[in-house]
Amino acid sequence: MPHVLVIEDDVTTASEIEAALQDHGFVVTCVDNGREGLLQAFSDNFDLIVLDRMLPGSVDGLGVLTALRAANIATPVLILSALSALDERVRGLRAGGDDYLTKPFEFVELTARLDALSRRHSVPAGTDRESRLKVGKLEVDLLKRSVRRGERIIELLPREYALLEHLMRNADQVVTRTMLFEAVWNYSFDERTNVIEVHIGRLRRKIDGEDEEPMIHTVRGAGYVLRSPE
Repeated sequence: MPHVLVIEDDVTTASEIEAALQDHGFVVTCVDNGREGLLQAFSDNFDLIVLDRMLPGSVDGLGVLTALRAANIATPVLILSALSALDERVRGLRAGGDDYLTKPFEFVELTARLDALSRRHSVPAGTDRESRLKVGKLEVDLLKRSVRRGERIIELLPREYALLEHLMRNADQVVTRTMLFEAVWNYSFDERTNVIEVHIGRLRRKIDGEDEEPMIHTVRGAGYVLRSPE
């Protein structure tokens, strides 16, 4: 059961995060300032850290990140911030953050991002899982960039391939539109565009052939999930 350190100074937000993560199956430790967060991170072995960017006092979120990475603590860190500007996101990631979620946010997205960070961190580089992804009869060869479902070879355009790879790496987990936008298009999500729906529709038509059970499902109000019907 993953142990998550939450460093958040707002009492209400911290309480809501704690409840959501516990409901999701995480063990949670909460602190309300950067100094206490560093003490906890240095003294205990956490699987994940949720870090508020704008902490009070002399040690803010970037200060916490800098100190953690300087001490060679590689625990995945998800930054929470009301600062949504691109340069602020870049600063957080360059300081050592692994992901960045802008306030306000939905808790389903927070837990989905933490699940993704946990899986990414637990897969050793160079293993077979790094060269091949498989969900049921759907298989992706990451070295050849080829896709097949059973004996059927599937030809995908580059963006469709990237979407499928991200969905397969997060199989059985809800992936939000924002997460797909950031992972595949590499920039912030724009609610005015339907580009995600268009590409998901094309991908579905290629993945789900005649007489085959669907694998990509829409989760209303949340995002998409890929799961094996077999």
